[in-house]
Amino acid sequence: MFTPKIPPPDTAPTPATSLVQPLTDITHTPACTCHHTPAAAPAPAPAAPVSRPAVQLTPGSLLVAAAGGTAMVLIIGTVLVSMLLATAITAASVAICAVVLRSLLNRPSNR
Repeated sequence: MFTPKIPPPDTAPTPATSLVQPLTDITHTPACTCHHTPAAAPAPAPAAPVSRPAVQLTPGSLLVAAAGGTAMVLIIGTVLVSMLLATAITAASVAICAVVLRSLLNRPSNR
């Protein structure tokens, strides 16, 4: 039941005898009946060399790049520190609220 059904060797196709026969003696009929000669293909245009301007690093451009990088680091650092400070302030205020609520809720049981 689970064994594959392989055809016997005498009926299996060999590489020399293919099941698909090649197409032979096919004639191409023209698309139109007007008797004109095909136009010659235009000559390809010569490829122009691609010239890209080279990046030139002058002392002024290096100074601008360094100043821009420093500004980015300072701005990103300021944003991250302010987010950390906001998280710390929020955590401290939640801790203070928890201590106050605990003392208020425990006071009636002490009396």
